[in-house]
Amino acid sequence: MDLDVKKNAFVKLGSFLSQFTQHELQEDTQCLDKGELYQQFNELINTAVHYNGWFTKEQVLICIESWALALTKQNIDLWCAKYSFDKEPLKKIGLILAGNIPLVGFHDFITVLLSGNIALVKLSSNDQKLLPFIAHYLKQIEPLFVDRIEFVENKLDGFDAVIATGSDNTARYFEYYFSGVPNIIRKNRNSVAVLNGQETPEQMIALGKDVFTYFGLGCRNVSKIYIPKQYDFDHFFQGMYPYNEVINYDRYANNYDYNKAVFLMSEFKILDNGFLTIKEDKGYSSPISSVFYSYYDSLSALELELKNDKQKIQCIVSNNLVSDSIDFGQTQSPALWDYADNVDTMSFLLNL
Repeated sequence: MDLDVKKNAFVKLGSFLSQFTQHELQEDTQCLDKGELYQQFNELINTAVHYNGWFTKEQVLICIESWALALTKQNIDLWCAKYSFDKEPLKKIGLILAGNIPLVGFHDFITVLLSGNIALVKLSSNDQKLLPFIAHYLKQIEPLFVDRIEFVENKLDGFDAVIATGSDNTARYFEYYFSGVPNIIRKNRNSVAVLNGQETPEQMIALGKDVFTYFGLGCRNVSKIYIPKQYDFDHFFQGMYPYNEVINYDRYANNYDYNKAVFLMSEFKILDNGFLTIKEDKGYSSPISSVFYSYYDSLSALELELKNDKQKIQCIVSNNLVSDSIDFGQTQSPALWDYADNVDTMSFLLNL
């Protein structure tokens, strides 16, 4: 299958997805082979919350819009330019996907197909509708994909390599079970922000996007902040305030009430603004509706600490205070070449 054919199919997919935004849905009949596909996907977006209570229409649209912006000809060409696609491995790649946020395994899915391999997809029970529809759309616009995508309902077998995502506990099982084949096993990770109190109000509002998108359920969501001594927490809470309507969503509100009660009963010292608690804690994985914080004495010592814990950290957000950090508000908008856990999946798949 020619690389340009595959790339063109994903460009068309990006055009299709671009019709579904957070602001207004606008059907573009030029990018559809069959108009009913637009209606079917629109209905799927509206009903996703019935299958996973965290997949509200707003959150699903955030995900789709991010992928629409990523899947352009320019981005796909730039992504693929560093690799050699002289031959197709045509290996069967088992994909065991997570379901914590919408389409969380979509990048692996795309990479398998672009690399010239066959995707054997084991969906999470929490995200069983969106990816099958997108796969159906791809098959409609490029029939050569028909024999390269298979969704597996029962036991995954017949694979040549595996990419599996799960919790730390699940990962131990994956590492044992898939030890006989090439694999990428992804574990729990969290994202952090490094602040110095000099951030602009706009940057702090953007940090709120990193905290609250997908209700904080993703590994790219900021779950911890590092701050200097004497930090003014009002500055932080002012940035979070524009997201206060999150408390109107029952699932989030229930988690907020529960986790706040646990903190208080345990006599932990917390700060609270009515929809978010923050707690001093050395850990990275804060519960839903909470952000941990730790103080730092020097940025150089903090940078060394973060490097030592790099296996636990997905993203670092800062105003260029530490190396390898990204801008505020960008954690949930990764480029195609921003690989999870910094593992080059494309290279792994092309060299099987």
